[in-house]
Amino acid sequence: MTPVPRNLVVTYRDDGVLSRAMGLLLAGQLPPLPPAVAGAFVTGVMLFLGVAGAEGPAVFAPAVALLLAGLGSSHPHDSRLDWLVPPILRCTEYGFVACVGFAWDVPKPLIVGLLGAVLFHHYDVVYRCRQRVYPPPWLALAGLGWEGRMLLVAMGVLLDVVTPVFVLATLYLAALFCWESVTCWLAAPRSGVEAADLGSGD
Repeated sequence: MTPVPRNLVVTYRDDGVLSRAMGLLLAGQLPPLPPAVAGAFVTGVMLFLGVAGAEGPAVFAPAVALLLAGLGSSHPHDSRLDWLVPPILRCTEYGFVACVGFAWDVPKPLIVGLLGAVLFHHYDVVYRCRQRVYPPPWLALAGLGWEGRMLLVAMGVLLDVVTPVFVLATLYLAALFCWESVTCWLAAPRSGVEAADLGSGD
């Protein structure tokens, strides 16, 4: 049975191994919103300046900048505005992937496909938590986390295999997220889902 997450906002973050490890360094003492805002701001400035189209290690800079958000990953996320952290991470990740895709002439269907696979996962997690059908803890790790996906795309630029990376990432993530979602929903007790629906409608 999938354990109930300690905090849904933390689940919505979709942190990978690297982000979680960075959070452990500060043992939850750093509030999550300031580093997320700072990382997203720096990443946004870099993307505006065209770093997504740069060759060499420079393309890693936006992903590394957003890793500032990882420092707050182990915080309980119990402050009034901490719910803003997941949407900040989502928008920044989507923006980075899209900018790299367009800068390196990746076919538009592939860009949409990769973003669609990740967006489906994020929507599915939110909806499942509302229905008390919680995703397993390993799912975010298997899905590479937001930082892992950004670093993977950057690695594709560094190795000059951007389009193949988009293809492989789209196929892998779409298969993983769809398979896990379907199997989890099929295994969920029907009565529990119906009860959650009734509760959410009150």
